[in-house]
Amino acid sequence: MVVIRLSRGGAKKRPFYNIVAASKQDRRDGRFIERVGFYNPVAAGKDVGLNLRLDRINYWKENGACLSPTVERLVRDFTKAQAAA
Repeated sequence: MVVIRLSRGGAKKRPFYNIVAASKQDRRDGRFIERVGFYNPVAAGKDVGLNLRLDRINYWKENGACLSPTVERLVRDFTKAQAAA
């Protein structure tokens, strides 16, 4: 089964997350199929905090992938921000 979830990167106390489509059996930071965005919770100023490729997320959802609860919240917030802009 494919799941769209966060994969942690960055340094100690400076997290950076890639949003990836991966097999449910693979480790959190291990192998993944496709990178569909990123999330930077410590972004400040002009830095981009969240970027998603919604077309690829929708493709994976149509093909049976499920979203983790955190990614589901991020997608919901991203679409609200896109609609407001």
